[in-house]
Amino acid sequence: MGTDPEGHGPVRYGPPLPDDGLPVLPELAAVLAAAAARPRAEPVGGGTPLLEAACDYAARRGLPAEPDHVAAAPGAPSLLLALTAALGGDVLVPRPCAAWWAPYARLLGRPVFHVATPAECGGVPDPYALLETVRRVRAEGGDPRLLVLSVADDPTATVAPPEVLHETVEAAAGEGLHLVSDETWRDTVHAPQETVWLSPAEMLPDRVTVVTDLAGSLLPTGWPAAFARFPANGDGDGLHARVLDVLTALGARVAAPVAAAAAHALTEPEPVTAHRAAVGRLHARVAAAAHAVVVGAGALSRPPRAGRHLYVDLGPLRPALTAHGVADAQDLEDFLTARLGMPAPGGHRFGDDLGALRVRLSTGPLLGGSDQERAECLTSAAPLDLPHVQRALLTLESVFDDLRDDAQRWEPPR
Repeated sequence: MGTDPEGHGPVRYGPPLPDDGLPVLPELAAVLAAAAARPRAEPVGGGTPLLEAACDYAARRGLPAEPDHVAAAPGAPSLLLALTAALGGDVLVPRPCAAWWAPYARLLGRPVFHVATPAECGGVPDPYALLETVRRVRAEGGDPRLLVLSVADDPTATVAPPEVLHETVEAAAGEGLHLVSDETWRDTVHAPQETVWLSPAEMLPDRVTVVTDLAGSLLPTGWPAAFARFPANGDGDGLHARVLDVLTALGARVAAPVAAAAAHALTEPEPVTAHRAAVGRLHARVAAAAHAVVVGAGALSRPPRAGRHLYVDLGPLRPALTAHGVADAQDLEDFLTARLGMPAPGGHRFGDDLGALRVRLSTGPLLGGSDQERAECLTSAAPLDLPHVQRALLTLESVFDDLRDDAQRWEPPR
């Protein structure tokens, strides 16, 4: 992962977006296969069918857009790189944040400043911490211009309450920042009927660019496609043009067969929406079960509200982990990855403190080891009762319960 295993050198690359672990929807595979024989490349920024489908998708979520204010690219990282290059200045992100946000700013030589999040959620900076960070950066000669945030967050799996988001957006607007709202996980909220979702673009339409990676809920992660929705004003026009310039220089085009599948998925036909809902229910159940295991063992974790993962703080189990030679997040990543037999990237991959014992656990690896097992999870009325899912959860429980028991043995007598 780009880290020196001996000296815990700089974290250059983070883990990818959590995969849903499931077979490709046959309808999407058929659309992609039918387009595979087309010889023409997709235009930089996306062709008309893809852009129109993206506009309709956004409009159904209360964010109307025209094709000349939308751009498509092969994945959200290339869009964030282009936006960072186009906007200039220093970049602000919450701590922790998605692993792919900061590397692109560093690649451009832009300073990245992590801002603490409120107690209620991750993904969105605490408004007072944001104001203090902006003040400090400017006092030190910096030039903060861009804030990246996510309402439905990777890695914390939380959904920011509207009141928290409103305060943060107001603070950012007062400081003249441009916001990039990563809405990749918007359609993976575990309880959509009970969760109030608000996009920063609804609050501050003139200064928010929305980025959506279709790997969140519509396409397999191996079919990279994403789109950005720019403000519908002169600033948005200029930003859109500069982003297209960067994408052109990078040769960052969506592959034509993937563009066809993406355009189809963005129209949200019934098989796609039914599949998305079933995947969401499955991961919500597995995430809730995994959360119960880790909290029952004495670790800390906010209840997962979106996505395919949960973020776990093993600080209360530090005595047991110290006995195993685990001193920081990199050690914890190595320790849990080996014992769980699945990736357990440490919090330092997401900009969290190296000394904090935090990891992101994904639900995809808990669904089984073969396509057949994973497909069975999707069709089962009781996926948690399937033998392969039970085995995976029992392994998780065994590892965490052992740490709890060890920690209790290491506790000093009262």
